[in-house]
Amino acid sequence: MTRITTPFSAATTADEVVDGLDLTGRRIVVTGAASGIGIETARSLVAAGADVTLAVRRPEQGEQAVADIRESTGDGGGTVRAAILDLEKRDTLQAFADAWQGPLDVLIDNAGIMATPETRTPEGWELQFSNNHLGHFALANALRGALVEGAQASGTPSRLVSLSSTGHHFSPVVFDDVMFERREYDPWSAYGQSKTANSLFAVGVTQRWADDGVLANAVHPGGIMTPLQRHLPKQEMLDRGWIDEDGTPNPAFKSTQQGAATSVFVAVHPLAEGVGARYFEDVAEAEPFREDARGRGVKDYALDPEQSDRLWALSEQLLA
Repeated sequence: MTRITTPFSAATTADEVVDGLDLTGRRIVVTGAASGIGIETARSLVAAGADVTLAVRRPEQGEQAVADIRESTGDGGGTVRAAILDLEKRDTLQAFADAWQGPLDVLIDNAGIMATPETRTPEGWELQFSNNHLGHFALANALRGALVEGAQASGTPSRLVSLSSTGHHFSPVVFDDVMFERREYDPWSAYGQSKTANSLFAVGVTQRWADDGVLANAVHPGGIMTPLQRHLPKQEMLDRGWIDEDGTPNPAFKSTQQGAATSVFVAVHPLAEGVGARYFEDVAEAEPFREDARGRGVKDYALDPEQSDRLWALSEQLLA
């Protein structure tokens, strides 16, 4: 299998990815689209003509994001609307899917949380695994029919983009104790496990839905300072070199437009058409992990079909 290379780079912006593309009529859902790389992903897609639904937790967030995108894209782009979706509330997931009408060409599972204090959902699930993986697993399965319809209507595969992270290096999915019931909770291990799950989910979707015209890939957006860091104390971000004493982000971080570029590429670019069960970073397919390439590459366990099958079975069991 040949690795996909592109003319783009880590410095490429989402706007540059869609430059010259006409996405008129393409129907796309972006979760977590009220801020950060989510709103930038949506903004670039709308500017290129797509019809984008922002899946957001609160109405006021959605209204503000829609107004922001409309102001920046003007009259020449596609359409944008907001709908309520809270990955921690299963009733809103089903309500979102029930309200969806017609085909869906792209689902971008962008929403996520990172390194939270130990928290349990009402079901007793560890919050990061529940929010980052199980919520998107349930949403995608509820929208599967719309994705299949999208493929049939367009004659090309529908695409699911699952936002993983280099954080998957921190941990595989620990199937013996996914919910940290018998091991000491560590926020970074929990985050890493959830990001590995996001990548394995892309493998599972492709294995199960490709024959119906739905393909999925995982994406690492890069290091970006966004609301994702809201649960981290300032001292930890200082110790990691992410900010200085004044709170200014490390200049090595990507902008939010650069952070959105890989998602947008996998979602709509012709070079990513017909591709599934792969992991992308810096707007190209990632190379296998190497110890000397700090923070880059994909670990074998994040694309392992057997672990993906095991995760799929566990997810169905938990959500049954």
